[in-house]
Amino acid sequence: MMKKYISLLGIAIATIIGLQSVYGQGRLVDRVVATVGSSIILQSDVEMQYAQNLAQGMKPDDDFKCYILQQLVTQKLLSQQAAIDSIEVSEAEVDDNLNRRMQMMVRQAGGKERLEEFLNRSLLQYKEEMRPNIAEQLKAQRMQQTIVSKIAVTPAEVKQYFESLDQDSLPYFNTEVEIGEIVIKPELTKEEKEQFRNKAEGYRQQVLNGSDFGTVARLYSEDGSAPYGGELGFATRDSYVKEFSAMAFKLKEGEVSPVFETQFGFHFLQVLQRRGEEVNVRHVLIKKKPTSASLQRAKAKIDSIYDKVTDGKLTFHSAAVLHSDNNETKFSGGMITNQEDGSPLIQIDRLDKETFTAIDPLKVGQYSKSFLSSDQTGEQVYKFIYLKSRIAPHKANLEQDFAKIQEAASQDKVNRTLSEWFEQRKVGTFIDIKEDFLTCDELKLWLNNTDDVIAQTSFP
Repeated sequence: MMKKYISLLGIAIATIIGLQSVYGQGRLVDRVVATVGSSIILQSDVEMQYAQNLAQGMKPDDDFKCYILQQLVTQKLLSQQAAIDSIEVSEAEVDDNLNRRMQMMVRQAGGKERLEEFLNRSLLQYKEEMRPNIAEQLKAQRMQQTIVSKIAVTPAEVKQYFESLDQDSLPYFNTEVEIGEIVIKPELTKEEKEQFRNKAEGYRQQVLNGSDFGTVARLYSEDGSAPYGGELGFATRDSYVKEFSAMAFKLKEGEVSPVFETQFGFHFLQVLQRRGEEVNVRHVLIKKKPTSASLQRAKAKIDSIYDKVTDGKLTFHSAAVLHSDNNETKFSGGMITNQEDGSPLIQIDRLDKETFTAIDPLKVGQYSKSFLSSDQTGEQVYKFIYLKSRIAPHKANLEQDFAKIQEAASQDKVNRTLSEWFEQRKVGTFIDIKEDFLTCDELKLWLNNTDDVIAQTSFP
């Protein structure tokens, strides 16, 4: 199955280059490649998405254009039905989506000016050109959500689905574990923080003394925006942590802020442009790094918690809620959720090396000793692990893998429901696809009378 539908408007520089084959020297050489009801799909729509995928590292493959056109056809059908069913999206939703896309494009291009140069128009003009397409895509997403929103599978349907599978080809699951963690981050004292504040202040003084802000950011900032001169693109207040937003929306255009602290470290920023409730800033970040003393304090704290848990003075669940610094797991009693399917079981080969090493010698119900590790942001932390359960390697079965099979059965039902929906709309909608695209099997489905229609359609 091909990758799911990729956003029409996430365009990098290579996209602009790719579109030169469609638009040349201001002379339009576009054409209609498909008609769906009262809507048309242009060659440029297909080329735009294809160029985007090349920019993201995909190898050239003309067959992929068939997939793109297929997804555009399904988008037209969904959005047309959305109009019939009076499904709307607000201007605020469209604006929010556009702003996120613009921020990404500015970062990919290396700044607003470079992007506008490649687009040969202002970002404001380009956003207005994109607006109808974004609105249609959002309506298609909402229509699809409406179609599948009430789908559920009963235990009997899960069993029926499992029994329908080829029993000789069932997947084989590696060892799975259910684990929890308690995490302690090293905390810096006010005195320990000063070295990082002073470092940021030194770079700020360089800017105030005449150094180019973008150059200082490229050379010294420890944020991912450093290659782009620290520029973040237009964003609303809720795009940033409160300390950063407060500073960004307080200053006038061109002003350089004092050094201020957030959870990420010490920053100073410059406002490049204000536009209504949006602001475009560039900044320099100096991250706070743990000192030897702060690491020792964190180690002492987590060992104290470990002793209380293993001595029975405090349950693991309570210890996590009261003391863990991982906000994603502490309120579930420290238990880690599988990010792929939301289940509590994690295949052991998906664990990082440190966690695997910590739990490998444990028996169910035991706790590892504390160890130095990294959190999701790469910062150093101390943690210890609780092994709640371990399931040995096995072939898929209903008893041990009901949640996984239920998810697969639910997705199968969603696919069949969408396929049936598209088949019904296909019969009652005029669809015409240009002959050069009808060499693609997936596009022939729209013109032939078949029950096998677009089971893989997905609008993220």
